[in-house]
Amino acid sequence: MSISIGSHILPCPVILAPMSGVTDRPFRRIVRRFGVGLVVSEMIASAAMVQQARKEIRKMSGDCAEEFPLSVQLAGCEPALMAEAAKLNADRGAAIIDINMGCPVKKVTNGQQAGSALMRDEDHAARLIEATVKAVDIPVTLKMRTGWDDASRNAPRLARIAQDLGIRMITVHGRTRCQFYTGRADWSFVRQVKAAVSIPVVVNGDITTEQEAAEALRLSRADGVMIGRGAYGRPWFPNQVAHYLATGETLPDPALDTILATLRDHWEAIIEHYGPQLGCRIARKHVGWYSRSMPGSAQFRQIVNNTTDADAVRRAMDEYFAAVRDGRAFDETPANKEAA
Repeated sequence: MSISIGSHILPCPVILAPMSGVTDRPFRRIVRRFGVGLVVSEMIASAAMVQQARKEIRKMSGDCAEEFPLSVQLAGCEPALMAEAAKLNADRGAAIIDINMGCPVKKVTNGQQAGSALMRDEDHAARLIEATVKAVDIPVTLKMRTGWDDASRNAPRLARIAQDLGIRMITVHGRTRCQFYTGRADWSFVRQVKAAVSIPVVVNGDITTEQEAAEALRLSRADGVMIGRGAYGRPWFPNQVAHYLATGETLPDPALDTILATLRDHWEAIIEHYGPQLGCRIARKHVGWYSRSMPGSAQFRQIVNNTTDADAVRRAMDEYFAAVRDGRAFDETPANKEAA
């Protein structure tokens, strides 16, 4: 299975979702190392990007060509600013521009009238899509929800509009905006979007196992899957999904030493990208996700969550994984005994 987005042919039908505060450059690189069809950047606010706000610049720092092919997701409600932001990213080497019409958070939908709020005004959404597509020579894709609420599940109609305006792929999260992340994603509804268009459709939402990925494809008849929260602490998971979809075989999780090496590489990349103090704070959630299913991880997370000393975190990682490997309690490690 493969997906074509303009001239880009994805090697497998598995895409890493754009997740604010998660899919920064360090995380994307780790996921890409294990294998994935495509990675998408964190959502970047188009107006802030054009104004070169510091936080947005950090998200997009560097040359997109270094991560080729990279899809850059933009959020906004003003067609002219979206078009300008798309041009800026195309000039930086982005392979694909993705328009966000799926984000449900209030500061985006209420304050900016962007994200999934755009699904309530199809005419305005069309103007924004048209301006973005016309601004660049690279493919433009669209991510949305099934609708704003149960009374207005207009994703199939908006998908047809988007296709007619030049959108090259559509991803649908199987919830309405008003559901946020409650309940279950409705993979079956995505079948209506697939039936409405001839471009590739990708299904998203609640895909945390290989079997769920296969079931989402079966019910939606989509061309691919987008993995979001299922990749938390498991950057190898998108590749496991791709392997299962291709062969029907389940790949085991990496060995403990590989998990430690991956965590260390990921953590060091975060420190390099953000600096030691901010990096330590940002990395905490990732450390927690990597270790959440391991024995005695609560004390390990407590140490990591209560320090911005990079060397202390490095020691704690090595000591904790050694304790897991040896089958002993983390508080029995020599360093902890000395500290006590």
